[in-house]
Amino acid sequence: MPPSPEKGWSPYLAGGLTGLVMVLSVYLSGKYFGVSTSFVVTSGMLENLLAHERLAGMPYFVKTGTNVDWQWLFVVGIFFGSFLAAKLFADFKWEAVPPMWQERFGPSRWKRGLVAFAGGTVALFGARLADG
Repeated sequence: MPPSPEKGWSPYLAGGLTGLVMVLSVYLSGKYFGVSTSFVVTSGMLENLLAHERLAGMPYFVKTGTNVDWQWLFVVGIFFGSFLAAKLFADFKWEAVPPMWQERFGPSRWKRGLVAFAGGTVALFGARLADG
């Protein structure tokens, strides 16, 4: 049963389906899916365009490469899938700052930006530390 536009997906159903996709990905590829490596690979792709000789000797990129793989396509799919879902359920809107952020951190763009950057840094550090 598809979600209604008013209610959306049950978090339990969405979490259960995500778990099934995780099990299927391990079964088919032997790898867990994740997104943090894809961001590093994307930055490597961009750097490869600008300064190929510097990137070629970096041990991390020698090990992982800078090619489009299934995890990179997974991240692209997250973007387009979320956009499609928002459009299908008439939930899409352009917002510079979500109201929750405005209420919680006030009108200061610098304060909101600093909190978002710090949170992203901690999340990415944790993901990379866990080899994700």
